[in-house]
Amino acid sequence: MAAHHGKLIILTAPSGSGKTSITRYLIQKYPQLSFSISATTRSPRGQEKNGVEYYFLTVPEFRQKIDAHEFIEWEMVYEGKYYGTLKTELNRIWDAGKIPMLDIDVQGAIHVQQKFDGDCLSIFIQPPSVEELKRRLESRGTETPETLAIRVSKASYEMSFRHHFSRTILNDELEKACIETENLIKDFLGW
Repeated sequence: MAAHHGKLIILTAPSGSGKTSITRYLIQKYPQLSFSISATTRSPRGQEKNGVEYYFLTVPEFRQKIDAHEFIEWEMVYEGKYYGTLKTELNRIWDAGKIPMLDIDVQGAIHVQQKFDGDCLSIFIQPPSVEELKRRLESRGTETPETLAIRVSKASYEMSFRHHFSRTILNDELEKACIETENLIKDFLGW
């Protein structure tokens, strides 16, 4: 287990719910918050760079880190695609005097929340509906019909876990969801 330096914030949601947009808004507004870069075995999309959006690892590299207990949490989110939060990443942020913001999947968020009970705020970002979520994912232009069907099915399942988190924010309007999330974080951190 990583040395426990302080608090952390988790934003979780089904893919396409807006958690990354909300995370970007908060990090841009509050320099004391820092994006926790997840590790993944999926390939970079578009202009994504290693060490910026993700740490891109091969499956053998990822499995070696699992065996060495280097993750706070990890999951096979989609078949053959691993995602996880490295202990070194949280320590990097805490050592810089900042508060980690984790933008992670639902199962990983449940695991982190259990490990940092009392020192983390977990926020579930809920889409207005599964139909709206499907529309958002389609508009990205990054999904095949097969991957879209998998993501939509998984989203319906993940939405059933929203009650496991500290708070739920309905993202039916991004600006409103950003402000509601900001207020929860400010209250949690005593700002």
